[in-house]
Amino acid sequence: MRRLMLMPALGFFVAVGVALLPPSWTVRAQAPAAPRMAASAAAGTSYLKGGPRGVVKNTAGLTIDGLMVQLISKQTSIRTTVYTDEVGRYEFPPMEAGEYVLRVPRPLEFKAYTREGVHIHGPTPLPDIIVERLGRTNLAPSEDFLPPVPELLPQLTGAEWLSNMPGSEQEKAAVLKACSIGCHSIDYPFRMKFDEASWPKFLHRMLDFSPRLITQPSKNNYIGSQAGADLIIEFFKRNRGLNTPLPPIRPFPRPNGMATRAVVTEFELPWVGVNIHDVAGDRDGNIWFTINRSPIIGKLDPKTAKVVSYRVPPVQPPRNAPKDASGMASAAHPGFQAIYPDKAGIVWFTGTWAHSLGRLDPRTGDIQQVQTDLLFPEEDMAVTHNTGFSPDGSFWKTGHKKIYRWDPATVFTTGKPTKTYPLKYATSTYGNFVSPDGKYFGGGGEYIVWLDIATGEVRERKLSVAGKGRGAFDPFGTIWVGGDRLAKYDPKNDALVEYRLPTPYTNLYSTRADKNGHIWSGEMQGGRVARFIPKSGQWIEYVLPSPWSLDFNSWIDNSTNPPTFWYGDEMGYIVRIQPLE
Repeated sequence: MRRLMLMPALGFFVAVGVALLPPSWTVRAQAPAAPRMAASAAAGTSYLKGGPRGVVKNTAGLTIDGLMVQLISKQTSIRTTVYTDEVGRYEFPPMEAGEYVLRVPRPLEFKAYTREGVHIHGPTPLPDIIVERLGRTNLAPSEDFLPPVPELLPQLTGAEWLSNMPGSEQEKAAVLKACSIGCHSIDYPFRMKFDEASWPKFLHRMLDFSPRLITQPSKNNYIGSQAGADLIIEFFKRNRGLNTPLPPIRPFPRPNGMATRAVVTEFELPWVGVNIHDVAGDRDGNIWFTINRSPIIGKLDPKTAKVVSYRVPPVQPPRNAPKDASGMASAAHPGFQAIYPDKAGIVWFTGTWAHSLGRLDPRTGDIQQVQTDLLFPEEDMAVTHNTGFSPDGSFWKTGHKKIYRWDPATVFTTGKPTKTYPLKYATSTYGNFVSPDGKYFGGGGEYIVWLDIATGEVRERKLSVAGKGRGAFDPFGTIWVGGDRLAKYDPKNDALVEYRLPTPYTNLYSTRADKNGHIWSGEMQGGRVARFIPKSGQWIEYVLPSPWSLDFNSWIDNSTNPPTFWYGDEMGYIVRIQPLE
C-alpha cells in the first residue's frame, strides 16, 4: 500500500509517495486486465467489468454515488480504482487472484474505510462498504461543509484549498500563478501555520527559487513583480497565521455520469521522490518516461508492471551554465524532459539542464548525446527541453525569433540546423510539435506559432491569456494548447478560440488529442483529468484517487476503444485512465 510522507522539495514543500517495494532497479508485478464494456446496458444497469463487485452505503442504509473504491494488491502495490454508480454499485475489471486491501481513497466527507486481507478470485462478491460521515459544523449553512479536521486536510487539492480560503480573486490568481506554474503542488502551504515574520521567509523559497535543481535565486521568479509577491505574502499571513482558524471546508462535488465510468490504475515506481516529467508509448506497448531531477530514463511494461531503468551518463555543462568565483562552470544537472520512441524502436530524449538531445537503443543499452549549443555556438541555440520530434525523424524548436530544424544525420556531428524560418513576434516557444502531414506548431507565452513546412508559410497568433504551450494536433489539423485556458487554433479558418476550464483554480500544462478528436489534460492542482469533446462542448472530469494531477506531458493509446490516457505524475507514479465510453 502507498503511504504518504511529508518532506521538503528543493523549490518548495510537497507530499511524495513511498511505495512498499524493494529498493531495487527492477520491479515485477501483474497489472489488472483491461476493462470490457457490457454488450448491452439496460436502464439502471451498471457498466459491467467482470471482476470483484459490491455496494457502498452510508450508516442510514442509503447508497452513495460517485465514490471511489480501490483495491491495492499485496503482491505488487498496484492500485486499481473504480467508481460507484447512481445506485451505489461498483465493479472492478478482472483482477489477478490474491490478497488485496479494499479501501475508499479520498473519502472526503466520510471517515476512512480500509479492509485488510481481502481475497480475490474471479468476480468475487465483496461485503457492503458502510461509510460514516466525518462530521458536521455548526458554522456551515449546509451539509456540504465539513469541519477542517486533520483527517480531511491531506485529501484536499490545491484548487479546493484556494476555493475555500477567504480572499480576493486577484490574490488567488497570484497564488495559482506563482505556485502552480512552478511545477509543484500548492496544497502543502495551506496546511502550514507561521507567524507574520516567518511567512515571507517561507514564501521566499517558493517565489524566488526554481523548484528544480537550479540553486541561484531569481527575484519573483514566477510571479514577476514585488506587488504580486506582496499579495501572496499577505494572503497567507491573513489566512494561515498562528492564531487563525480554518473555515468550514466545502470539497468539490463527487463525479457522476460518464465521469464514473472509468478504471484508474496507478503504478508505483521503485524510487522515492522521483519527479516524472513526460511519458510516451512505444510500438510494443511499453510506457517510457523521463525523470526531471535524476539521470534515469525508465520503461514500464503495463502487462507485467516491470520497470526497467537506464542510467544516462553526464555531459559537459551547457554554454550558459552558472560559474563559480574562479570562473569555472558547474557540472550539468541530471534530469530529462521530452521523450519519443520512434518507429524503429529508438528512444529519443532531451536533457533539461544539460541542453542535450539523447538517443537510446533499448536493444543494446547504448546511449548517445549531443549539445548543439556547444557544437554550433554561432546561434547559441540548443536542441533541448521540449524539442519537437517529427515523424520524418527531424527535430524542431523555436528560439531567437526563428524556427529551427535539425536533421538526425548531422545533429550529432555539426549541431548546425538544416533549416530556419524567421519570426516577427514570438521570441521562443515552450512546446514544439510536428504533425504527420507536415505542419509545425510551437506554443508558450503569448503566441501560437504555425508553419506549413511544405510551403514555408508562417503564422503567429497572440493568445489573450498566456499559455504554458504544450499541446497537440488533433486528427483534423486543429491545434490545442494548454494554459490557464484551453486554446484552439484552427489553421483552415485562421480562427483562435479559448475555453475556460470547468474547475476553478486549475490550469493545463499540456494537452493531448485522441483519435476521436477528444482533448485530454491533467488539471494541475485539481486532482482530476479533463476530457473535452469539441463537437458538444462537453467536459468530462475523471477525479483521481490521489489528490494531484501534475501532468507535464501525457500520452494516448489510440489502439484501444475508447482510447486510453497515460500520464506520469510529478509525485512519482504513473497513471492509466481507461474510460468505458
